[in-house]
Amino acid sequence: MNIFRLAADLLHLGSIFILIARLRQTKSCAGISLKTQGLYVLVFATRYLDLFLTFVSVYNTLMKIFFLASSAYIVYLMMAPLKPTYDKALDTLRVEYLLVGAAAFALLFPHKYTVLEVLWSFSIYLEAVAIMPQLLQMTRTGEADNITNHYVFALGGYRALYIVNWIYRYYTEDRYSDYIAWVAGVVQTVLYGDFFYIYFTRILKGKTFKLPV
Repeated sequence: MNIFRLAADLLHLGSIFILIARLRQTKSCAGISLKTQGLYVLVFATRYLDLFLTFVSVYNTLMKIFFLASSAYIVYLMMAPLKPTYDKALDTLRVEYLLVGAAAFALLFPHKYTVLEVLWSFSIYLEAVAIMPQLLQMTRTGEADNITNHYVFALGGYRALYIVNWIYRYYTEDRYSDYIAWVAGVVQTVLYGDFFYIYFTRILKGKTFKLPV
């Protein structure tokens, strides 16, 4: 594992800790898209079906368990104790289009034509667009609290660092290629483009975070 992969994983972990802390401390899920969080549960559930079939390392196994458990816990918080604070009227993206699109790409362009590999490919394609309900909700309201901003930034930053990791591995490892992850990762990072720009030009300068409505 190289430093870029490790930094990306830590940033991903950090994003989840930020979100859980935000939900528990404020006792509110206002401004958070339940649809995005539900998509992440599906992403991890379909990606880590090999949890008890393939052992790579203790680190790899613990990360899989954490992402599965934490994503399910976030959805539980939003659907049970914090449900009264969830505004369904703002969380309006039709996720069925994302699901159908990811499924179609997984069937047409899988890593391999096996059940586990098709589902793994589905999870990669779906993760690329899973943030869209959250970004749309932030656009609809025109603003977001700082903790939510930091959560989204950490989530986007983790994927951007993965691109650096892939570039590093391409030049340092023989015959390394992963076109599905590369394309999906670039698409995912591009979706954060406007958010990154506003984050760097406003939040880091101490200004109020506002998205164009």
